[in-house]
Amino acid sequence: MTMPSHKAAHCIPPHALTRLAREWLAEDTPNFDPAGACVGSQEVEARLLCKTPHSILAGSPFFTAVFTEVGCTVDWVYQEGEEIGPGAITLTAIVKGPARCLLLGERSALNCLARASGIATRCSQLQAAAAERGWHGEVAGTRKTTPGFRLVEKYAMLVGSVSMHRQDLSGMVMLKDNHVWASGSITQAVREARSVCGFSSKVEVECQSADEGREAAAAGADIVMLDNFQPQELHVAAHVLKEEFPALLIEASGGVTPENLAVYFSPHVDIISLGCITQGCPVVDFSLKVQKPATPQAF
Repeated sequence: MTMPSHKAAHCIPPHALTRLAREWLAEDTPNFDPAGACVGSQEVEARLLCKTPHSILAGSPFFTAVFTEVGCTVDWVYQEGEEIGPGAITLTAIVKGPARCLLLGERSALNCLARASGIATRCSQLQAAAAERGWHGEVAGTRKTTPGFRLVEKYAMLVGSVSMHRQDLSGMVMLKDNHVWASGSITQAVREARSVCGFSSKVEVECQSADEGREAAAAGADIVMLDNFQPQELHVAAHVLKEEFPALLIEASGGVTPENLAVYFSPHVDIISLGCITQGCPVVDFSLKVQKPATPQAF
């Protein structure tokens, strides 16, 4: 069995791969698999085909983990993070194992690979746009992920070379408008959050104006998110805040899409986050085709 090499894959705990693979398999086959009686346990070979040219391969550790659970092996033709293609149909991997077991893992493995590769492909395109413009900052994802699938989707961001942003509510303090309204003020919200998280966590505050950003920075926020600003307003507010608080990180978010990303680039903006990295992201079309055994020739 070969495993595509990518540094992001080394961040996934082996027990997490096993747990997820078992959960997906149990969801798909909670009881009997009647179709298994049709194919039996003879050894077969299946070809993983990619039918979306110029896609970035991502999710192979999860794909492999699923098939490992059902006693199959995977040999990869492409490395994790590589661009697949350019052909309309490209052989990506070969899966071998007992027929019924291979078919047990097929759908769960394909779902994971299609979703992760779609996210990584979009991330790669966004990162390429930033590099082309010479922008110094980081393109980032959000917490707008599929419930129960966040680890896979955040991992795909890494493969696509963008920032994951915070992984969950425990990873960093982000005070959004509802936190501020419930607390009473930005200053009060930052003070109370800082008293709990201490020095080990950054505090970010969602702000609707430069004045709110100034209050957040003065209260001790590490990051100010300028939310739903029009591009020109964003550039002006970010410039003002950076002049007054040079160490402050500025994040732009809200309304950013792959099509308009470039107009948000600014020397005063450090992070641009996009929910569309995971929400509404196209998947990559993969299929797994079992190869028919060769028919012996008659002599």
